[in-house]
Amino acid sequence: MAAAARRSENGRSAPAREKPLQIADEIRALILRGELAEGESLGREPDLVERFGVSRPSLREALRTLEAEGLISVKRGATGGVVAHRPDHRMTARTAALVLQARNVPLSDVWEARRLLEPIAARTVAASPSHREAAAELRRLISEQLEAVSDPAAFGLANSQFHARLVEMAGNQTLGIVAEMLNEIVARAVATVSQPSPDSGTGEEGIDRSVVRLKGLRAQARLAALIEDGDATAAESHWAEHMKVVGRVMLAQRAKTVIDLMQHET
Repeated sequence: MAAAARRSENGRSAPAREKPLQIADEIRALILRGELAEGESLGREPDLVERFGVSRPSLREALRTLEAEGLISVKRGATGGVVAHRPDHRMTARTAALVLQARNVPLSDVWEARRLLEPIAARTVAASPSHREAAAELRRLISEQLEAVSDPAAFGLANSQFHARLVEMAGNQTLGIVAEMLNEIVARAVATVSQPSPDSGTGEEGIDRSVVRLKGLRAQARLAALIEDGDATAAESHWAEHMKVVGRVMLAQRAKTVIDLMQHET
């Protein structure tokens, strides 16, 4: 690949725009194949210019592309260089959130995706041979939420981890990635719901948000019990009803679109 890049640079065998793409493709492949580990240095800019046989502007354009994808970071200074990063759920979540914001997607659309996905996952987990182990893990995640029940932001993160893990345990990696993509958005939504109302203090608007959170944890505990029993039909039905109720609470808040939610101060 380096030889091809060199021929392109010196022999005009490819348009100028292809040079950075070729470099980016090769580095990306090295990272995705695991030949470059998380945090491993690719070297400094002069080393990479020599390695790929291209000009500095071509290399920098390739590095900008990879940096935007989250696959590398460029450290400046005497001890700096180009550092590789393995793709993870945080990268996926950030990208998904940006796309949803750009399209001004309603928050109801995001929640509907979860409402359709999770009851099926609950049924699959309850019907699996490892349903008792799954129930034990869900109870551990419930305990983590209980510990954070007084902190809206921390509770939102712990709560979204419960939802994402439920889908992951169903065993379909693609669906698990979809759940991870929604993690950041869901965490912010739960944190928004958990914030005190501007009119808090009296009446319906003054409801203690911790009461709402604890009610949700009781629903999760019921789901864990149904999964432990291996009752797939009841687990799916219970979780579908819970998601419907939570959706009504979630969508009644001030943030109506994903971009509203991402801008909301928590």
